[in-house]
Amino acid sequence: MPGERRYFGTDGVRGVVGVDLTEGLVAGLGRAFATWSGGAPVLIGRDTRASGAALELALSAGLAAGGSEPSWGGILPTAAVALLAEGAGAVISASHNPPEYNGVKFFAPGGRKLTDEEEAEIEALLEVPASLEAAEERWPETDDYLRGRYVELVIERFGTPLRGLRLACDCANGALSALAPLAFERLGALVTPLGNAPDGMNINVGCGATDLGLLAQTVRDGDFDLGVAFDGDGDRMLAVDAAGTPLDGDQILAVLALHLDVGLVAVTSLTNLGFHRLMAERGIRVLTTDVGDRYVREALEREGGRLGGEQSGHVIYLNGQTTGDGLATALLLCRALVQSGEPLERLAAAMTRFPQATQSVPVRVKVLTDRVRDEERRLNTELEGRGRVMVRPSGTEPVVRVLAEAESMVECERACSRMAAVVATELG
Repeated sequence: MPGERRYFGTDGVRGVVGVDLTEGLVAGLGRAFATWSGGAPVLIGRDTRASGAALELALSAGLAAGGSEPSWGGILPTAAVALLAEGAGAVISASHNPPEYNGVKFFAPGGRKLTDEEEAEIEALLEVPASLEAAEERWPETDDYLRGRYVELVIERFGTPLRGLRLACDCANGALSALAPLAFERLGALVTPLGNAPDGMNINVGCGATDLGLLAQTVRDGDFDLGVAFDGDGDRMLAVDAAGTPLDGDQILAVLALHLDVGLVAVTSLTNLGFHRLMAERGIRVLTTDVGDRYVREALEREGGRLGGEQSGHVIYLNGQTTGDGLATALLLCRALVQSGEPLERLAAAMTRFPQATQSVPVRVKVLTDRVRDEERRLNTELEGRGRVMVRPSGTEPVVRVLAEAESMVECERACSRMAAVVATELG
């Protein structure tokens, strides 16, 4: 069936290096992508993981074997590859996952992520393991120029003067470690960088968008207007206000939707019900897609929209960018603060957030059974008008995610626990 995939998940191919993700598999993916793309040149970027350089060699060998000319961008955020590639692009990263993970995601020419069907076509061309004979070669490197050009473009398209803005910036020891503080400083902000000393094994560890504790404590202990945090490959961003209170992607997207005066926003099925209520009150149409920023982009292109995002902090603004870009999102959020003259806490208060409870249930199989679906329907009937329950297999990990929303946290946690128990019994 078109769209069925064995290796590709929600955002490329990921796994534990040497276990699920081998150099042979990465080389095979490179060769298959080169064949599928007709030998398009490919710009390769990577995050700061220790495994990145070896996988870069393997991917390059596969691309060359398939007829593509790879070039190395070195450590680059995902959005920079999408923005700057003259042909196709590839990013070696596992985004928000721990250091032992890595992955590969591809961009078609024009900075577009691949569709499910295109990924299935590439898998059909995949032969694993692939030859690594060319893995000792080296290909052209353009990393310094590309990093500088990316910062210039992001400032030009999304920046505004930030003189005097006091900002804490957690770079997750990832791809934006050198670039995000530089961009804010060039705009005049007073920047305190955090998580900006990558050593190959500390990406996303106790820092960044997956753990806001360091950022929140720094802001509470200091004198800041806000704090921003990125993930390992820099394609998502979360924030804390001046009191150190976290804002998720839904709240950030709400602030941007109102500030940018859009008439349509694309979100995913995980987006908080409070966001939907606010958009309805303001007359802004909402499109709901499957989980994954590429589905958000596809919906925007289909309906002629500009702005969309996910609760996880992926925000896509098609006026100047082609995919989720954490640095661009942070600059847009700072612009909203400066131009409105309001503190972030007040801007975020426009959206009343429904309490949410989530559980990630480890499972042996990720196919939802009839009993799981029946329990999901039963709980949604009980919560009708006051909340909801959703069950979703992870696209990148061996877990099933359970989400519950309700008007009270007690009701929310009760529904989540009931649903998670059924998932564990049926699939664990």
